Amino acid sequence: MTDPSTPLHTGGCRCGAIRFAASADPHYTAICHCEDCRRASGAPFLAFVGFRREEVRFVGGEGRRYGRDPVARSFCETCGAPIAYYDARLPDRIYFALGAMDAPHCHEPTLQAYANEVLPFRCISIDLPAREKGGVTRP
Repeated sequence: MTDPSTPLHTGGCRCGAIRFAASADPHYTAICHCEDCRRASGAPFLAFVGFRREEVRFVGGEGRRYGRDPVARSFCETCGAPIAYYDARLPDRIYFALGAMDAPHCHEPTLQAYANEVLPFRCISIDLPAREKGGVTRP
């Protein structure tokens, strides 16, 4: 383990009420296709970055947890942004939603979990038309 006061990877919620930092590189990066992850995120799959709990520090708390044993998820009570996934069978691990990371481009997933539940349209197609921005300006 590296020095816990030296964060290598940081992230947080949309409004900034919750911040976290990891002092080591992740041990896991994956896309999960399970129905639970789809429903929790509202997306066709959810990408995660996993760290050892001892390597992670929070500012502003860990967020509100919900779920059924052995799985719990957390979110920011202020802005509703998903933060993390916890599994009681892996108590020394924490898995952050890739979208909560400050530099998500640095954490390319290396595997797919629950590939047997992938949606039939394969979720992303490079052949789709592309726009630099959405239909309306963001606040």
